[in-house]
Amino acid sequence: MKFSIPTGTLKFIIGWAAVFLFRLIPFRPPNFEPMLATVMPFSKRYGLAGSFLFGFLGIVLYDALTSGWGSWTWVTALCYGSLGIAAHYYFKNREASVRNFLIFGIPGTIAYDVVTMMIGPVFGHQSLMLAITGQIPFTLMHLAGTVTFSVLLAPALYRWVIRNDALEFSLPRILQRAQIKPRQ
Repeated sequence: MKFSIPTGTLKFIIGWAAVFLFRLIPFRPPNFEPMLATVMPFSKRYGLAGSFLFGFLGIVLYDALTSGWGSWTWVTALCYGSLGIAAHYYFKNREASVRNFLIFGIPGTIAYDVVTMMIGPVFGHQSLMLAITGQIPFTLMHLAGTVTFSVLLAPALYRWVIRNDALEFSLPRILQRAQIKPRQ
């Protein structure tokens, strides 16, 4: 009998659920979302692949469940995956603190918004000037979300989910702790 949940799977589900549930709140301000603030704590612990996959799959799964996939899905998924990789390198030798979440999150949000702003001009034949002027209020709202969630959500996720060994389990280890031998 061998039942196990790979290390981090339950934590990834909790992280994605936090992002999904917040993004599903009706009438929330546009671009006020916790994705980057959730990617950052995961990047501290789960390496390059885990950091990329958390951001990438967070967008792909969300779009699959809500709006469906489009060109925006792949651009935003690759951007959040790339931010996960960058966050991994940033947090590799740094403390997972509010200060560091903000130091990474603010320029990360601006870089993300610059790249995703190009969806309109590249895929929708929108003028660059119109894209830039329309992007400014969205980027300001996105920054407000990043700051809010970097202060409130990221440290809580890191402390209560990422560092919580009780959320990493396998049946053989549980049985061993309870001193019960599994049937062969």
